[in-house]
Amino acid sequence: MSAVNATKLDLSAPSVIKTIQSRSLAIAGVGTVISLAVAFTRPTEFFRGYLLSYMDLLGICLGSMAILMINHTTGGGWGISIRRLLGAAMRTWPMFAVLFVPFAIWGAPRIYQWWSPEQATDPVIREHLAKHSFIVHDYLNPQGFWIRAIIYFVLWGGISYFLSKWSFELDQPPVRNTSARFKKLSAPGMIIYAFAISFAVIDWVMSLNPSWISTIYGLIFVAGQLIAALAFVIVIERILSRHRPMAILLRPSYVHDHGKFLLAFIMLWAYFSFSQWLIIWAGNLPEEISWFLRRLNGGWQYVGLFLVVFHFFVPFFLLLSRPLKRDISRLVWVAAWMLFVRYVDLFWHIEPSFSQSFVVTIADLAIPFAMGGLWFAYFCYNLNKWPLIAAYDATAQSVLEPEHG
Repeated sequence: MSAVNATKLDLSAPSVIKTIQSRSLAIAGVGTVISLAVAFTRPTEFFRGYLLSYMDLLGICLGSMAILMINHTTGGGWGISIRRLLGAAMRTWPMFAVLFVPFAIWGAPRIYQWWSPEQATDPVIREHLAKHSFIVHDYLNPQGFWIRAIIYFVLWGGISYFLSKWSFELDQPPVRNTSARFKKLSAPGMIIYAFAISFAVIDWVMSLNPSWISTIYGLIFVAGQLIAALAFVIVIERILSRHRPMAILLRPSYVHDHGKFLLAFIMLWAYFSFSQWLIIWAGNLPEEISWFLRRLNGGWQYVGLFLVVFHFFVPFFLLLSRPLKRDISRLVWVAAWMLFVRYVDLFWHIEPSFSQSFVVTIADLAIPFAMGGLWFAYFCYNLNKWPLIAAYDATAQSVLEPEHG
């Protein structure tokens, strides 16, 4: 189907997306009531769970932006078929900018020990902050925390704005090839994204343990965000594959490519995670090994073992199967599982900073439904607003051609 007769096929999202949107809002409402009850009775526990869900959903948003830029840089029908899905997830970034405000005002002073060094409860951290006071004065301080966060959101928002604006322009005739313009933004954009999220992870997650550092920590989160974003898109395209136009546009070769990329991102996450563990464990320095010692005791070691087996080995061997990667009805189960284990991975990174023994709080269970339901409704709103394929994008014509359907 060329652009001349592309309008014969309705490229808008099916009505099921609106149904899912309303149900997501209902789930968010129930989750919000429970979460607010926790917020007023146990605020510190609430903001611990808040940070966990925030980083999980932000990973899908920013990972979608990264995958979108990868496709604009490299090309390929595998990405054209899901560009609008990625874009809809990417354009949820304003929600995270808004949600960051209450966290920075009320949550950060409660969970970051460097916020008020004199009130640090961990003697090791208190001694470290006193010994390296320049860290607090020059970097880990409330003012710097706010300024850097604003810079991150401006960078992410700027990239999202231009990627979206140029994409929507291709919904109107004539047919034109603007891939060069997308490449000029996407190539440096991927570098900007990687640096921004790496520093954001230092500020928001690694600084929970200000006496510990890792130069590869940000890259672990980059790989995790790519996994989360692609897994989420696979789940959505499975839902859409039952309805037109995705039922016509989605091909087994594209699904196969998505499965291969998911496998590659899982391997990348495992490589970064193992490299961090190997380097720090071999160095055996007290200020570095303490982070792993906390997570290899008190029940947390079982969570770590769970991640080794079910975040890497099981999906790795499943995704070696070519038939599974080409069958969206089977691949979606692996993708849905990866969304779950991504949350467990973040849980293992964040929660041991607050508790030496394994514990799951009500906030850890309720906030994902509150924040996740709201985010998913926002995603559905974005998806409903524009066609699923830009009909007048010259690079999309191969996807729209009937002989390939």
